[in-house]
Amino acid sequence: MPHTNTSDLSDKLRRVRLLALDVDGVMTDGSLYFQADGQESKVFNTLDGHGLKLLKRAGINVAVITGRSSPMVTMRTSALGIDHVHQGVERKLPALKQMCEQLGIELDQVAYCGDDLPDLPCIRHAGVGISVPGAPHYIREQADWITEQTGGHGAVREICDRLLMSQGHWQSVLDTYLHVGP
Repeated sequence: MPHTNTSDLSDKLRRVRLLALDVDGVMTDGSLYFQADGQESKVFNTLDGHGLKLLKRAGINVAVITGRSSPMVTMRTSALGIDHVHQGVERKLPALKQMCEQLGIELDQVAYCGDDLPDLPCIRHAGVGISVPGAPHYIREQADWITEQTGGHGAVREICDRLLMSQGHWQSVLDTYLHVGP
């Protein structure tokens, strides 16, 4: 059970230059909604989205690596300005390694959050492997950190806020919103 103690986790989070996320079960609650006409829909959390925007402003790259392909993911990532979007990926670790190479970073500078078996190699090889409470126990056992919030209900925001705090960006974020001048 590799859960990392709080001090070690903060040290690891300070090194992160890329947050990579699975979608179903992490950015959403994992539910898939199908309409009678065959259209699929997903629900994304606005707090999560704002957290991802804050990360990008702080200079931390954001990526999505998902096994499914979905027009909703394309729309959501586009709205959030996420440039690194990989859909329909069965083997996620090679995609993550390729992205690291393109960005000029090492795997130990990546925080990866996933919730199922296709995510396990990324959780194990990333500098910070993260999972969510709804993941099977054998996935959670491999993670350095399990969020308190569930997928689709603030888990991503929890990760973003902790990254911003660990890297010393939090006061700047607060100052941006507390500034009341002209």
